[in-house]
Amino acid sequence: MKIQLINENKDNLDIKSLVLTNRNIPLNDIEHYLHTTDEDICSPDLFGQAIKDAAGIVECAYEAKSQVDVVVDADCDGYTSAALFMNYCYCMDEEWAKNNIHYFLHEGKQHGLLDYDMSRIDKFGINVVVCPDSSSNDYEQHQALFNKGVTVLVMDHHEAPKLSEYATVVNNQLSDYPNKHLSGVGVTWQVCRKIDEERNTDYANQFLDLVALGNTADMMSMTSIETKHLIIKGFKESNLRNPFIYKMRKKNEYSIGDKLTPIGAAFYIAPFVNAMVRSGTQEEKDIVFRSMLTAYAFEEVPSTKRGHKLGEMETIADQAVRVATNVKARQTKAQDKGMDLVKNRIETNNMLDNKVLVFTLNSGEVDKNIAGLIANKIMANYQRPVCMLMRTKVDGTEYYQGSARGCDKVGVLNFKDICEGFPDVNFAIGHQGAFGLSIPSDKLDKFIEYTNEQLQDMESEAKYYVDAIYDGTELQMVQDIADIATLGDIWGKDVDEPLVAIMNLRITPDMVDIYEKKTNTLKITLPNGVNIMKFFATDEDCDLFKYENKGFITVNIVGKCNLNEWNGYYTSQIFCEEYEIINKSKYFL
Repeated sequence: MKIQLINENKDNLDIKSLVLTNRNIPLNDIEHYLHTTDEDICSPDLFGQAIKDAAGIVECAYEAKSQVDVVVDADCDGYTSAALFMNYCYCMDEEWAKNNIHYFLHEGKQHGLLDYDMSRIDKFGINVVVCPDSSSNDYEQHQALFNKGVTVLVMDHHEAPKLSEYATVVNNQLSDYPNKHLSGVGVTWQVCRKIDEERNTDYANQFLDLVALGNTADMMSMTSIETKHLIIKGFKESNLRNPFIYKMRKKNEYSIGDKLTPIGAAFYIAPFVNAMVRSGTQEEKDIVFRSMLTAYAFEEVPSTKRGHKLGEMETIADQAVRVATNVKARQTKAQDKGMDLVKNRIETNNMLDNKVLVFTLNSGEVDKNIAGLIANKIMANYQRPVCMLMRTKVDGTEYYQGSARGCDKVGVLNFKDICEGFPDVNFAIGHQGAFGLSIPSDKLDKFIEYTNEQLQDMESEAKYYVDAIYDGTELQMVQDIADIATLGDIWGKDVDEPLVAIMNLRITPDMVDIYEKKTNTLKITLPNGVNIMKFFATDEDCDLFKYENKGFITVNIVGKCNLNEWNGYYTSQIFCEEYEIINKSKYFL
């Protein structure tokens, strides 16, 4: 186990300041960062003329009672963006929203207008197509809709080469809007704020929970003052108004805790929406999306609960929570099956001899919609970059293409750049740590040779970057752990939850308790009152720390900080991520 301090505390900063400066928050900005206000929200007018045009399009559509089609992009940010826009329109006029505003759900994990069903234009008499969180670069589709007399409104945050000539595009990447870390739902919310301004209403702020969830799910940087403020504000209990978000938060209350944080939403709400997109049927996707719409969420529909009575009814929102949970379980089962397949290949084909785990799959071996999830799991398990590629033909040429993942813990922070540098690469598109990759099938061996050479100095084992290292013989960390834990609301993209290390910690069996519920939990109580918690402890862990230890063991531990409250009494805790034994007493059996 390798441990590296992120930065030496040469200026003797308090632990909160040290943690935040380690995450590139300037020291002079920390108080502001921790205490943001609505003054930190940018004016919608910073989008320029486009946002005024967008507000005008919506107002004209309302006045004319136009038929509007909303394209629901295939991820959590897309669902929240579309739901926010439709809910806003429902505030403007309930009858218009329910009778004149339609929505289009992709059948797979497609994005934008590439698979939009043009027959809907005549079927519903569509006058306006709205694309929240997508379509900035769908220039051909914009023109095709324009030629049909349809107005196209795009509210997006994705990069694109230029502004479309045939659509009104509100995009923070294509304007002077200063915050480039605002997702599609944030841009959509700003358009609605502009409409509020024009109409002298205040509807947009009813949907801050959707803004918070979409930005969290799309991994927008928490170093942005505006984005951080909107996420923290949107997850306040008083702002949890969306039926789906509220009910998912209640269902997972035990895991989430007493308040919803970005990490809680990232683990217990957003993945259920994304699972629906990847693995749900069209009917299941529809029920979940409708549960986000205030116009429909509380409508009663025939119950689908196991063992329901004939004629029993339930709300769409209640049904959606159960459906999302079932689809997530189904996806997990398919993911586990895929994991078994690729793990077997690692062993059978001696794949660990190479720096990158490159899997080539035939159609049907792994669901392409969850290939990226499997790549994430394999990367985490084996601590090296992963490429999950499927054989496909494009214009008669055979490629291997799919999902690629870098691995921060072994120092591979620029894997996309490395892949882009391969002379025969077809494309490498996305973020440095997670992107789409395509290479000609006959260049696979050459690609593996190339990555072996490029990554020859890659770390051989995971390295834990920690904010503080404590001496296990002194145990001076109680207040630091509590202070770090109080920052739990802000952990998210680019503001990673801190790790700390305790070195040379001597543990005797009387310090160890084992709790058996669904799984073993080790609790190690230190002389200073700090509890080290090891969840999902194996039998080997239990034997090592408790049953076979007749003297003492000395360990190095890396973990995350927590503050536990019970009956008004607070205890500093460290949740153990990993440990290593560095010494055993001679009495150890």
